[in-house]
Formats: sequence, C-alpha cells, structure tokens
Amino acid sequence: MKRLFFLCLLLLGAAVALASLALPAAAAPNPQAVYFTPTPRPDGRIVYIVKKGDTCISIMLLHKITEDQLRQLNNIRGTNCVVVLGQEILIGYGGPAESPTPGPSPTPTPLLPTSTPLPGKGVICVVLFNDINGNSQFEENEAALPGGEVSVTNKSGSFSKVGATLETATTPLCFADVIEGEYTITVAMPQGYNATTTNNRTISLKAGDTSTLDFGAQVSIKAPPVTNLTPESTSRVPLYGVLGVVLILAGIGLAVYLRRSLR
Repeated sequence: MKRLFFLCLLLLGAAVALASLALPAAAAPNPQAVYFTPTPRPDGRIVYIVKKGDTCISIMLLHKITEDQLRQLNNIRGTNCVVVLGQEILIGYGGPAESPTPGPSPTPTPLLPTSTPLPGKGVICVVLFNDINGNSQFEENEAALPGGEVSVTNKSGSFSKVGATLETATTPLCFADVIEGEYTITVAMPQGYNATTTNNRTISLKAGDTSTLDFGAQVSIKAPPVTNLTPESTSRVPLYGVLGVVLILAGIGLAVYLRRSLR
C-alpha cells in the first residue's frame, strides 16, 4: 500500500514537471520609471530634483525646454552640461501653488534729490623775476623780485585774494584751496620797475592742478635830474637879455657908420 502511495506521488511530480516544460516562460516585466511634474513653489519657481540616471538631455525632453533655457535658468557654464543626483534644477516659473495672503502694501520710498558733487580745488603760484636783459624769459641768473602786489580773482567775482611776491623763486607766492574755474591773475610791479611781460593773465584751473605763472620786471630808466634855479640866477636872466639886445643894436649902428664913412 505504501509503495502504491509513493508511486502516485512520483507520477504526479513527473506530470507537473512535464506541464511546466510545455508552457512558455513568462518574462518578468521591466521596471518603469515614473516622473511627476513638479508643483510650483510659493515663489513661483518650478524646481525638479535630479534622480539617478538623469541627464541634461532627459530633463530637457521631460520638461520640453531647450538646452539654452536650462543653462540660463541654472547658470550652467562650460561645454558639457552635467547634473548631480539630488540637485535642484530650475525648469521655469509658474503661478504659486497656493495664493499667499496679501500683506500690507509697502510704503514707497520717497525719491531723494541727487546730490551735486562738490567742486575740486587747486593751487595758483606766482613768481616775479628781475628781467635783466628784458627778453621776458625767466633765466637762471635772474633773481626773484619781492614786493610785487598779486591779485587772484575768478570770473564770477566770488573769489578774490591778494598777496605780495617773495624774494626767492624757490618759494613762490602760492594761493592754496582755490576752487576750480577761470581765474585772472594781475601783478602790480614794485616801485622803480616796469613790466617786461604782460601784467595780467587768465588761466583755467582744474581740480588737483598747481599752476605756476612767471611775470617779469626791469628797472625803469631814470630821467636826468633837473637843477633848481636859485632866486639870484632867475633875477639875472632878464639882465642878460637886455644886454644882448644892446650889443646887437650897437653892432648894427657901427656897421651903418662905417658904410657911410667909406662913401
């Protein structure tokens, strides 16, 4: 009886084996990747999280954007487009998922007037030299003249300063903190000197400039002194005149007499 039971089990197992060989094997289904369209964030950005196996091309095809758009939105530089697992990729902008509760409107900032830049400043220096040879050129053997009066005035008349020239050319008379603009510099020569150059000049001073101007002067030619007549000499002048007239008349009378006596 036991032998018959084991024989039946063997026959049943053989039948199942033959049936499995006769039926075609069913292939296991391929796993399919599932992608979800990202929901816009509250700020309106649509962000995609890079998954395993993603590339720039697959992300572009999935979201129907161009490579230029992908590069611009994510500031991707270089020749190759590379993404990293877990990286947030911005693929566009949309409306917010939930409309945020509007807050108070910001108070507009009042427009402040544009500040006018302050004008710059410069320096004006003046040297008055003794122009010995009168050629209007400041030469090495010619010294500076002190005592010349210098005035510096701008075109509008809002700036005016006066100073005196110094006796050394190495330390000229300088006017500091002069606001940039058009200026006229005039020099009055010391007593006993005549100008050999123009005594006034106009310059355009710019911020940061130091303008040095040379003016020449020469000793004036003195007229010979006039001798004052004393009262005694002035009284003799008419007497000498009368005596001269008398001598002329006497000469004429002598000539007439000699002429008549010869006849």
